[in-house]
Amino acid sequence: MRRTISIQDIAQAAGVSHTTVSRALRDSPLISAEVRERIQRMAQEMGYIPNAVAQSLRGERTNTIGLVVTTIADPFVGRVVRGIEEAAQQDNLSLFLSVSNNSPDREVAVIETFRRRRVDGIIVAAAQLTAQHEKRLASASLPTVLINHQAETRPEHLNSVSVDDYSGGLIAARHLLELGHRSIGYLGAANRPRSNRARLQGYRDALRAAGITPRDDWERNAPPEHHYHTDDVRDGQAMLPALVEAGVTAVFCCNDMMAVGALMACRVLGIAVPEQLSIVGFDDIELAQFVTPPLTTIHQPKLRLGQLAMEMLLDLLAGRPVEDHVLPTELVVRASTAAPPVSPPRDWLSAENAIRPDQLFQPPA
Repeated sequence: MRRTISIQDIAQAAGVSHTTVSRALRDSPLISAEVRERIQRMAQEMGYIPNAVAQSLRGERTNTIGLVVTTIADPFVGRVVRGIEEAAQQDNLSLFLSVSNNSPDREVAVIETFRRRRVDGIIVAAAQLTAQHEKRLASASLPTVLINHQAETRPEHLNSVSVDDYSGGLIAARHLLELGHRSIGYLGAANRPRSNRARLQGYRDALRAAGITPRDDWERNAPPEHHYHTDDVRDGQAMLPALVEAGVTAVFCCNDMMAVGALMACRVLGIAVPEQLSIVGFDDIELAQFVTPPLTTIHQPKLRLGQLAMEMLLDLLAGRPVEDHVLPTELVVRASTAAPPVSPPRDWLSAENAIRPDQLFQPPA
């Protein structure tokens, strides 16, 4: 195995002291530009790699960022991470990635682990962190930015970037209302309390503004213990029949994966989309344009969320003032929405067509 090149090796090859090499590699003005360039060129030719751990022990930046995500399987998260990575690469920063599985205690534990690894800062996507974690987070003493934080209250000293969930729910419901729908259902996810509440409130306010009173049997929420995007697919598939029974002609889903599950349920039940039932999602993941029919959805600027979070963190590291950001959403109309049918979908729903457990989506083992 090839031996690691040290500063002492470079010093011997260059015929200078250990201190001179160390200064040259740090671009110190205490030695001439000619000597700096010669030593740096020699270090590169010899394959010298700086020891980031040793640098951090000297109190220097490690040029590493800790990133906490709920799951690496969610296509939404993947796009956000790409935005973070693109912005980090521009400043020659590396990312350490860890998964929290939607657990606030796990998020705090990961943050503490990152602190011990001496990362320069931390980004937490879909954070569940609350004010109850204030003391433990304060002890970490690391610049931290939250993306789409899900706790109803969050530690005040943490900065955040998020999307306007309320406006997204409002836009989605208004789109269906403008098509002529008056019985509109909602499929939500209780494991994302903050965004789910805001999207649901936007949906309800749009209905009330149109003179329609939201009904309890038009709304269904998946249990909070469900965490993964595959759970969203199963939940959307399992919960849709209840809304059809309630007589809705359209459904707004709190995310695209749940909408995909609703589309799968319609296929099993023999309900044509959008001729017999309109479906709207939220997120605009790449899959949304490839399902059948292509999904009308609310677009989140996922790449920009990641980029902006990284930019905010860099500002914090540089001691510059940072403000929280709320990014707008927009409607993307595709083929899953249309005018309501003459008769509601429940007229076509029969007991023999009910979804059986073996017909529910099961992810690969």
